[in-house]
Amino acid sequence: MAAGSRFLEDARIGVRAMADRVEDLTRPTLRIGVTGLARSGKTVFTTALVEALRTGGRLPVFEPYAAGRIASATLQPQPDDAVPRFPVEDHLAALAARDWPASTSRVSELRLALRHATRRGGMRTLTLDLVDYPGEWLLDLPLLDMSYAAFCEQSLSLARAGARRAAAEEMLSALTAIDPTGPADEGVARALAARFTAYLAACRTERMAMSLLPPGRFLLPGDLEGSPALTFAPLDLGTAPAPAGSLAAMMQRRFEAYKAAIVRPFFREHFARLDRQIVLVDVLAALNAGPAALADLERALDSILLAFRVGRNTLLSAVWRPRIEKVLFAATKADHLHRTSHDRLEAILRRLVERAYARARTGGAAMDVVAMAAVRATREADVTRHGQKIAAIVGTPEAGQEAGGQMFDGIEEVALFPGELPADPETLFDPASSGFRGMDRGDGDFRFLRFRPPAGIGSGTPLPHIRLDRALQFLLGDRLG
Repeated sequence: MAAGSRFLEDARIGVRAMADRVEDLTRPTLRIGVTGLARSGKTVFTTALVEALRTGGRLPVFEPYAAGRIASATLQPQPDDAVPRFPVEDHLAALAARDWPASTSRVSELRLALRHATRRGGMRTLTLDLVDYPGEWLLDLPLLDMSYAAFCEQSLSLARAGARRAAAEEMLSALTAIDPTGPADEGVARALAARFTAYLAACRTERMAMSLLPPGRFLLPGDLEGSPALTFAPLDLGTAPAPAGSLAAMMQRRFEAYKAAIVRPFFREHFARLDRQIVLVDVLAALNAGPAALADLERALDSILLAFRVGRNTLLSAVWRPRIEKVLFAATKADHLHRTSHDRLEAILRRLVERAYARARTGGAAMDVVAMAAVRATREADVTRHGQKIAAIVGTPEAGQEAGGQMFDGIEEVALFPGELPADPETLFDPASSGFRGMDRGDGDFRFLRFRPPAGIGSGTPLPHIRLDRALQFLLGDRLG
């Protein structure tokens, strides 16, 4: 970003931050961003967080609730009238019907007023603003400081390496016939953009489970589908500047339009206003796909932390250049594992973010990791097999899924053997490893069956979870003191 544009952008952010701080003087407010990459459970987490604050449940680690200091949590009109409301009621209804809510595809907000007693006595109200947005948008933020040439170099370098190359073959083949200095051609641009999008989609499948896949709106275009701002692709550029009227010049212009029309407004209006952030991560999907997917997830998480302005806020920074003071990374779907592997799942996630963790500590930010399931879909049981007692998980797979030659009907419960994660996370980062494959008992890999939500949810019944209270304590505990 040019110096003038950066100054103007920072000025806009500063004006918005000042307005937020003025409101905070009369209405103490905490803005928490909720995001994660594909299939990580963002919508379920936000729903479960809201319901836990409203109805409680078993939350022993969340001190304000365990100590009985939360008097009420009530939904309020959200602050931004032009932003869709997070439809928590619809998502709770879906869970009550034993269906998972639809995935996050756009930014949405929800506001709660938390009436609580302080440790010193007296009652206060904290306004909690939840901002739910797709993690793919978060991975776009580094593009703000990237030229089109740098974007092309990074994208094609990734596409030509390792596991991605097979998925990128059609796109790379098409590029060999393209002269970037040739005249701009809309048909060529559309064809290349379609191949680039198909490559990104193939990388996101469960088989590959890649995470670093910008630009994010190519996979979640919404009402921008077919617009010129989403009709570009990386090119094999030479060292000479792109001639006016060339294909390369057109692609470069559209790349800059993507940043100006899509990425910068999201950063300015939503991301730059966050006080705290939780990033949900489907570590198990990467483990199942193998070391290449783990390495890609590590790069993606590092890129995410680079996009954050993390650190302890001073009076000056809080007004003019606000920082994110706390970041929580959460490994989701812990209910797919026995409890003996939950701490090991946390250790793997900590290993994935250790470089970013060091940077956050240097800036004064608080950062932590947790293995959790915002809504627990399974329970644990000991099953005897061939005279041996085995730790199993029990749940209801969604109808139509198949594993080990068995087709599930969505009604019958089954007991599965999830296996154990290794005690040493480093063994999973060995390129010679084939990835985590369960207990090798001849049952195949059952861990990624999609389980239905458990029966009995609804009518104010607390949602079952794993370690949601730890997430609540980290994100909210100090502000409810």
